[in-house]
Amino acid sequence: QVQLVESGGGLVQAGGSLRLSCAASGRTFGSYAMGWFRQAPGKEREFVATISWGGGTTYYADSVKGRFTISRDNAKRLMYLQMNSLKPEDTAVYYCAARTGPPLTYGSAYDYWGQGTQVTVSS
Repeated sequence: QVQLVESGGGLVQAGGSLRLSCAASGRTFGSYAMGWFRQAPGKEREFVATISWGGGTTYYADSVKGRFTISRDNAKRLMYLQMNSLKPEDTAVYYCAARTGPPLTYGSAYDYWGQGTQVTVSS
């Protein structure tokens, strides 16, 4: 079992930066692939980024590639999403998720989810 809690969301102007954190409980955090997803009002949940258990493999959605960076610190049981050059279209609730096995880009593959943190980018 893994419990996930996101933090770091907020209101930022376009072009600004935010860093989201995901804190995980459980002794086997290092064995899980982790991901970030987001859901904007009236839209489907979409994939943002994912990282393998060791951090050596990452994938990004095309819409965030080059602007967002996913990372993790297994010793601290934390995962991060550094978001730079934010755009109004990045406004959404951001969720972290965990799964056993390799990092995948679709939400249905993930077993554990956090409650989400709101990110709002003003123009």
